[in-house]
Amino acid sequence: MSSTDKELQEKMYAYLRRHHPEICRHWFDEISVAGVEGGLLRLVVNEPVRLKYLQRTCVPLFTEAAQSASGRLMTVRFVGSDVEKVDTSIKFARPVHVEDGSVEGGISETPLLLDEQVLLSPDYCFDAFVVGPGNRLAHAAALAVTSKLGRVYNPFFIHGAVGLGKTHLLQSVCQATLRNQPGARILYISCNTFMDAFHECVRIGRMSDFRLRFRNVDLLVIDDIHFLSRREQTQEEFFHTFNMLHQSGRQIVLSSDAAPSEIPDLEERLVSRFNSGLVARIDRPCYETRVSILKAKAKMHDLQLLDDVAAYVAARIDSNIRELEGALTKIRGVAMALGKTIDLDLAKEALGVNVIAIGSKNNQPSMQTILDSVAQYYDVKMTDLLGKRRHKSVVLPRQVCMWLARRHTRYSLQEIGGYLGGRDHTTVLHAVRTVTARSEMDGCLRTDVEHLEEGLKSSGFVSPTSPQ
Repeated sequence: MSSTDKELQEKMYAYLRRHHPEICRHWFDEISVAGVEGGLLRLVVNEPVRLKYLQRTCVPLFTEAAQSASGRLMTVRFVGSDVEKVDTSIKFARPVHVEDGSVEGGISETPLLLDEQVLLSPDYCFDAFVVGPGNRLAHAAALAVTSKLGRVYNPFFIHGAVGLGKTHLLQSVCQATLRNQPGARILYISCNTFMDAFHECVRIGRMSDFRLRFRNVDLLVIDDIHFLSRREQTQEEFFHTFNMLHQSGRQIVLSSDAAPSEIPDLEERLVSRFNSGLVARIDRPCYETRVSILKAKAKMHDLQLLDDVAAYVAARIDSNIRELEGALTKIRGVAMALGKTIDLDLAKEALGVNVIAIGSKNNQPSMQTILDSVAQYYDVKMTDLLGKRRHKSVVLPRQVCMWLARRHTRYSLQEIGGYLGGRDHTTVLHAVRTVTARSEMDGCLRTDVEHLEEGLKSSGFVSPTSPQ
């Protein structure tokens, strides 16, 4: 790459980071400039999944950046380092229509997977998947599947709530398989697409096309298989598709919001077959995993994220990974709008109180409720409670917050400390012990905590028999 090309590329990326940060990825640095010819800027991408992703989603924005960086009218085209190799690296089995209208079964070649409505995201690879206690089995099994396609954990069934990483693992299986076995025929689709294709083929009388399409693959991956619920005809067809693939040693990977036996009105024979392989559940990420996820997402977007910011966000949001990513996007947007770097104060300003806070369930107060109560009672600023000030007028209220949180919520010392400015668990433990000991000897402090507990109780959060 010439110095001129390098300069153009750097200006383009600077423009994208400033105007379209949502598409920026750390691996953009691996893209190289092949040169400009007749107003066409060719950008070389070595990895097929990244190449197709950029071709499908990023051409207009890269073109805009190139025109701004060069001051010329030009068009961007993403190409592979070996175009011929890239175009034939992902294969699938489908019916081939010949001139007389008949159908022949054969191997067709395309730079995309079978269903062109589903696009693999480079973000959803194993390297970007954060492993924690809640997803360790699913992750390990997914890796094993890609190394021995059709020979272990077949079928492989992942289930869990929305936004916990099921789709990430499914796409990781596809991408790893493409790297390990470039000639593998892969079909990755949603359950809704499977049903739509079935109904359309029934309508036009082309079920032979449908069966060639779905039964002549090495790896079948279907997301949200629970949508088969109450679909008797589609279940019948999927049952036969499943049998044919499984009996011939082809790999089947499925995801669902519920375990097989918990999917309503799913035929018993399908439940039995889904349970015959490995069924792995993904649970909500714990606090430490949420911190790691935030750091991984920030790194992916080439974003600097301080430890205390990650701790604060992870403590405030425990619902799912999408909520974490949404919070990070909001923080980044506010930082850009205000022209500031991302720090703890900016994160607090960006998120405010309109974020799903931990603890707002099971009749226990949220951390925000405890903080608001203590700040009002002691007449201290919220920023001081969560900040670094160690003045005695702030230290005691902060310790009381930790004491109340430990007494009346089910969250760990790490989570409580993360919410209170990213403090570690030893600080929280010290605060809990300090308030407990002092309240036994200091009548004023004992009265303070009793008043605060009464306030939480009147709000319907604290039970009279709260644990010590």
